[in-house]
Amino acid sequence: MKKILRIFMWCLIAAVFIGTFVYLFMKSRPEKEKYELVSPSTGEIERSTVLTGKIEPRDEIEIKPQVSGIISEINVEEGDMVQVGDVIAHIKVVPDEGQLSSALSRIATAKISLDDARVKHERNQLLYDKKVISREEFETTATALAQAKAELNAAEDAYSIVKEGVSKTNAKESNTLVRATITGLVLDVPVKVGSSVIQANTMNDGTTVATVADMNNLIFEGKVDETEVGLLSVGQPMSISIGALPDLKLDAVIELIAPKGTETNGANTFEIKAAIKVPSGDTLRAGYSANATVSLSKVSDVLTIPESVIEWEGDSTFVYVLTDSLPEQKFERKAIRTGTSDGINIHVTDGIEKTQLLRGGAVKKN
Repeated sequence: MKKILRIFMWCLIAAVFIGTFVYLFMKSRPEKEKYELVSPSTGEIERSTVLTGKIEPRDEIEIKPQVSGIISEINVEEGDMVQVGDVIAHIKVVPDEGQLSSALSRIATAKISLDDARVKHERNQLLYDKKVISREEFETTATALAQAKAELNAAEDAYSIVKEGVSKTNAKESNTLVRATITGLVLDVPVKVGSSVIQANTMNDGTTVATVADMNNLIFEGKVDETEVGLLSVGQPMSISIGALPDLKLDAVIELIAPKGTETNGANTFEIKAAIKVPSGDTLRAGYSANATVSLSKVSDVLTIPESVIEWEGDSTFVYVLTDSLPEQKFERKAIRTGTSDGINIHVTDGIEKTQLLRGGAVKKN
């Protein structure tokens, strides 16, 4: 009995040992990897690029004064609409002492000449009434009197311009009135009442009183990398999206591609300008950050596969085509030719058929 029990125990130990060995051996064997199968499809591939930039008015005009002085009145503020000729601000002229003294001297001289001409004309009036002098002599003094009056008026007008910047004879067109030169929206008024302003001259650009722009005539200004600028052309359409207005999509047309690039962070970029079609009723603001999507190439009804199934080797591309699935998957490496890519799918021009299955990613095991 004891002998039988002993034999049984040894058999049990042997069975456990063999079972453990077989289990460990089976676990240590590498499992055959199984792959997802991808089927080519027919579809559309569009390659596009996104340009970053901003929305700007085509014509942004800085309104500058025609005389130097101090702002005495401002009639507009940011966001106001103005028409051509509207008065934006009034300027109080600070007269130059030398010019003011000269103008006063001219008035005094004109008054002396007027008094002299009046006396001579009145004397000739009496002599002409008595038939002592001829009509010609009488008319000569009358002309001199009229000229003296005109000279006094001109001197007083010149004095008014020097002192106040306003002509008595044409006050509505005075240079002290700063007027809008275009119809548009006031974007900025960088001065306040009491600010000193100077007129533009050869030595100075002058003080900007207000900035006005036509917000119905907007453009997109952006930059494109040198690797893609050759794929763009004037007249090409683009779609504009604005981060601050996610629901608004705008259409635009490229109207300028800079002939010369600029270096930015070690890369050459080219400026792009595109005319924006502003829908009626939409209000846009200057300076909005925006992205422009431009289609670089597009093909339709072509054979496409995911880029993830492609193996790249230099300038060559390969895929693995399924040749057998039982008892295990077998694949054949085949060279293919590719075309347009959108970054996810790619156009296959030659090398595979639509009915073939391709090796994709490895199937995850739970």
